[in-house]
Amino acid sequence: MKITTIGFWGAYPAQNSATSCYLIEDVGYSLLVDCGSGALSRLQGYISLNSIDAVILSHYHHDHVADVGVLQHARLVQTKLGHIQDKLPIYAHKEDEVGFGELSSSYTEACPYDPDTTISVRPFTISFLKTVHPVPCYGMKITNGKHTIVYTADTAYQKEWVDFSEGADLLITDTNFYKGMDAAQAGHMTSEEAASIAADADVNELWLSHLPHFGNHSRLKQEAADVFHGEVKLASEGLRWSSE
Repeated sequence: MKITTIGFWGAYPAQNSATSCYLIEDVGYSLLVDCGSGALSRLQGYISLNSIDAVILSHYHHDHVADVGVLQHARLVQTKLGHIQDKLPIYAHKEDEVGFGELSSSYTEACPYDPDTTISVRPFTISFLKTVHPVPCYGMKITNGKHTIVYTADTAYQKEWVDFSEGADLLITDTNFYKGMDAAQAGHMTSEEAASIAADADVNELWLSHLPHFGNHSRLKQEAADVFHGEVKLASEGLRWSSE
């Protein structure tokens, strides 16, 4: 099981990069988690677009779904060229009916998930935690039965993250603000809050992601390392974790 960071910015992509997007792979299956602005351009440096087996979305803010429409156009072109035949499943919640409806096309299939239940997206089992955010958003725990990755998506701090993340191999957190700032008012977390979840949940490794467009990101890492004494990394394109 491995995960590769494709996009890691909050709000909008910096030059030559992308907002939230992660590629999770296991036993030949490729799952795209969120598909933010610029994601498709960067993704092609790591995998053929025709090799994506499914997509799952946390919520419908543009920095997490902007390139879904681009992906639909890519599927259209590749289908017309005869390179693929099947519709691409896109898993998402239905609390935004307009956003969910836009996921279906002649080349993609909108697949609703019930956040109160665990779903199987071969070979992964995925469970959800509703986040504290201005719109309905769901963090995810993704496991292959041996290893576990937790992705908070966009969220303010809530103690429920500790139990949800307990013992995870990797925790990827919303870290859009620095220590001492009021992140909750925007529905995001600080470096210190992200690290406190990692420490209390006893995870193996912490990635700080959904990064801000201000300040010195090395400060985020140091602030987190002051709280969580395991491995702390700043998300960057191509950053990879593997169970091997």
